[in-house]
This record gives sequence, C-alpha cells and structure tokens, in this order.
Amino acid sequence: LSSLFIRLKDDDSGDHDQNEENNTQKDGEKEKNDREKPQTTTKRKAVVPGPAEHPLQYNYTFWYSRRTPGRPTSSQSYEQNIKQIGTFASVEQFWRFYSHMVRPGDLTGHSDFHLFKEGIKPMWEDDANKNGGKWIIRLRKGLASRCWENLILAMLGEQFMVGEEICGAVVSVRFQEDIISIWNKTASDQATTARIRDTLRRVLNLPPNTIMEYKTHTDSIK
Repeated sequence: LSSLFIRLKDDDSGDHDQNEENNTQKDGEKEKNDREKPQTTTKRKAVVPGPAEHPLQYNYTFWYSRRTPGRPTSSQSYEQNIKQIGTFASVEQFWRFYSHMVRPGDLTGHSDFHLFKEGIKPMWEDDANKNGGKWIIRLRKGLASRCWENLILAMLGEQFMVGEEICGAVVSVRFQEDIISIWNKTASDQATTARIRDTLRRVLNLPPNTIMEYKTHTDSIK
C-alpha cells in the first residue's frame, strides 16, 4: 500500500475539479436523487472509495486548529477552535485533500494539523483516546513537512502493525520548534508503544540522538 501512495501522488491532481463538474446535475435530476437518498438530509453521507480507487483499511479525517499563544485553553474552547477539513476513504481521496493543503513547514503561528480515524476526535477526552497516550518527537525547524508526510503515509499504509491501536497523528507548528506525535489507544500496553516507537524511528529516518517521549493523555490533562 505504501508504494501506491507514492505512485498515485502525481496521477491524481486533476480529478478533483472534474468530479465537481460531474456533480452539477440538472436540477430535476438532483431533486429526484435527493428524494431517493433520504439519509443525506438527516446525516452526513458516508464517505466511500470511488470506483477503481484503492480503499484504505479505515476512513480518516483531517482537522486543523490554530490558537493565540498565551491564552489558556479549556477543553471547551479547544473544541470550538478545531475545524474539520474533510474525510477520505481511499488513497486517491487522500491525495486530493493533501495536495491542496499547506505544508506544515509553511504554516505560521501556533497551528496544528490532525489526522485521525473517522469518528475519533483529536481530543484527550474522546473515548478512543482517554486511556491512551502519544509518542512525541520535537523537531528543529525545517523538518516538519517531510516528517509529517512520512508519518501519515506510514499510518495510512498500516506500517505500524499494532492492530487497532493507532488513533491518529498531529503536527504542531510552534515558534522555536515543531512537534509531531502519534496517538494510540492503550497507554499501558508496552509492547505496542515500543513497536510504535521503533516504527517511527524507521519511517522518519530520525537522527540517532533524536529525543522521543511517551506521554499518557492522563498526564497531559493534569
């Protein structure tokens, strides 16, 4: 699957606009379709791979947040501050989002991108996260874009081999440094956290002296 990501990266650039053109149906047809799909009016339509696309094992959602430094964040204000970018179900849909997104290294201020399995909010309090933790890697400026891309491709390509344990990943752009982290469900499972650490070292090609810290979400909340 990982090599697929790289191969399809360049093939997919034009699909987005074409799909939007195809979606502009005649009004009559659209109304008929809407009547035939009652679920679209009440809840968001499920995201599924398109025909001939390469499905991912899980659907994922991109989120973005930005906050004013120095202002304390309660979990309520944090939740209001975090915006959903969109959800994807296939390799091709991923590249469509990703190719239009600013790279972390070009973000300014106090900004974060989050990529989490669909249905998991990038918050400590979420049921999938509350007993978990995260590996944190602090990067000097200039490395965030490459490391973030390598990290999310490894996650989407199921390279961590820890079953259902992975929840999502975050890149945090700060003034002096950038921070990437990967969140997992069960902080007490040492075999899992060790395997995630070793995979991170490999897929990010980190210098041997890079400091990696594991932090449980209960510690973060404190």
